[in-house]
Amino acid sequence: MYLDPIADLLVRIKTGTKAKKDVIEIRTSKIVTNILKLLKEEGYIIDFEIKDIGNNKTTTLVTLKYKDNISSIMGVRQISKPGLRIYSESEKLPKVLNGLGIAIISTSKGLMTDKNARKNNLGGEVIAYIW
Repeated sequence: MYLDPIADLLVRIKTGTKAKKDVIEIRTSKIVTNILKLLKEEGYIIDFEIKDIGNNKTTTLVTLKYKDNISSIMGVRQISKPGLRIYSESEKLPKVLNGLGIAIISTSKGLMTDKNARKNNLGGEVIAYIW
């Protein structure tokens, strides 16, 4: 049963990079699309494409990024889960690997990285760490 689209996205990215896959397939949702936009802006993935599979259903194809056969995504970790939501104030937003990674924050202005949330003085729910 499919309950948590964020966990599904992160697990598929993690296993796809370990298996050295070029393209992975993920179920489409608004939050998944927004997270993928952030990952593309930050340079962790090459691109993603939403494809229609019929019966009003869509799937997303994500092209992973590698350099010298090493993935640009070294690790992912889901922080806020359906059973335990984690929130943070703008002054206390986490830094991933002292700024080398990103934390994805869900703010009142939409999803953004921890750096942008700090710049805009916004707190919110800490979704995941990517490094």
